Amino acid sequence: MTSAYFERDGRNPQPPVGGSLLYLMMNLPLGIASFTALVTLVLLGLGTVIVWVGVPVLALLFLGLRGAARAERERVHSLLGAYVATPYRPLPESGQKARWKAQLTDAATYRDFTYFLLLLPLGITEFILLVTSWSVALGLVTLPISVRYVPGGAYYFPSKDVRWFVVDSTLDALPWAALGVLFVAVAVALTRVLGGLHARFARLVLGPGPRARRLAEGPVSEPEFPGMVA
Repeated sequence: MTSAYFERDGRNPQPPVGGSLLYLMMNLPLGIASFTALVTLVLLGLGTVIVWVGVPVLALLFLGLRGAARAERERVHSLLGAYVATPYRPLPESGQKARWKAQLTDAATYRDFTYFLLLLPLGITEFILLVTSWSVALGLVTLPISVRYVPGGAYYFPSKDVRWFVVDSTLDALPWAALGVLFVAVAVALTRVLGGLHARFARLVLGPGPRARRLAEGPVSEPEFPGMVA
């Protein structure tokens, strides 16, 4: 039961390369959008709450957070293959005041806020790592073809003035293309690792808290007969 729960809840995600690449590349624009929306709504809501205009603004912020968090859990599941359980406490059946109070006192609401606030710096880091690794790998692999179209007919590394290596023919580019294959393998591994790490981060922040996870895992089963060692 415990191992099945862990697998379903994404404790050991093994995301596909394509899904991880798509997911991680989306994080930067989504991080910019979420960070801008959060900062704008918080400042606008707190700045105008004294004249009651900020109350519906902050209410919109809390409703938007829950909707965005649900969409993010679906995105993690569809692209990274990691299920993130819904962490929210049940709302009272009646009374808008009681329902709003339950949402405001639910720690999961503020974990949603934290996730989308951190999505921007995470998205920047992931974007830089992915673009750098894949650019180097694909640049080396395609060097036997691209060297023909380089201005001057040769590629100089690190620059035209400092020529440590000169590649001016397809034959010269072949060893670099072989090295590029190795870099592709590294880029693939890095993409999967970053996808798995982000899936764990999403599960930690957007999923149930530690207490809820312990309850879901259930009590440790006792031996069926006294004195029996499992």
